[in-house]
Amino acid sequence: MSTTSIALAESPLLALVLRRADDALILGHRLSEWCGHAPMLEEDIALANIALDCVGQARALYEYAAQVDGRGLTEDDFAYRREAHQYRNCLLVEQPNGDFAATIVRQVLFSAFIDPYWRAMMGSADAALAAVAAKAEKETAYHLRHAAEWLIRLGDGTAESRARVQAALDDLWPYAGEAFESDPAEAGLVAAGIAVDPASLRPAFDRTIARVLEEATLTRPTGSGAQSGGRRGRHSEHLGFILADLQYLQRAHPGAVW
Repeated sequence: MSTTSIALAESPLLALVLRRADDALILGHRLSEWCGHAPMLEEDIALANIALDCVGQARALYEYAAQVDGRGLTEDDFAYRREAHQYRNCLLVEQPNGDFAATIVRQVLFSAFIDPYWRAMMGSADAALAAVAAKAEKETAYHLRHAAEWLIRLGDGTAESRARVQAALDDLWPYAGEAFESDPAEAGLVAAGIAVDPASLRPAFDRTIARVLEEATLTRPTGSGAQSGGRRGRHSEHLGFILADLQYLQRAHPGAVW
């Protein structure tokens, strides 16, 4: 039986690129779902722009993934022609938008990791990744600042806004730790100066979260439970629905172009 899916043999470098690309693509899609539904016009535009930044980062990374793969694939092949278990995004970014408070908490948690990550990656020995990092960090710095300001506004706002954002923080906190996971293959890239050890960024993440939560008068969750598996292709049910939406046209009309 023919299939529109692609097969992958993931080298350590390809796996690294796909982790970053998939995070950006899936988060960008989630944020795009707010278009026309945000609580105010200005925020509708802001979330759409952040979504576009994420998709732009994904495109640059998928283009590089195609070069690393070397089989003549395109960025569209990586975005639209993989099965759910081939995606390497962390579970956090595929979680539903929920209410506005949940979206803001998700954005703060992810941005507090990815902003220092791209800042560190500007020194990568891989010129292509360093170039992506130089552009992405300017964007993620804004993403973090924007989401943190909203978290502070909601946490230090009304009783209802504080309750909603604290509940969202409690629900999403177990997904935050997966961003700092790595594997032996990635360790080789770290040793070669190509990648940054995600675990080394945890102190910067903790400092940012502590500062923002203090201003927001929110309580950092204390639970030790953690959710992971996305980096290894074990995803929540939510990713399947995202991909059904994202991939419909390419699956229904393989090779279609505008």
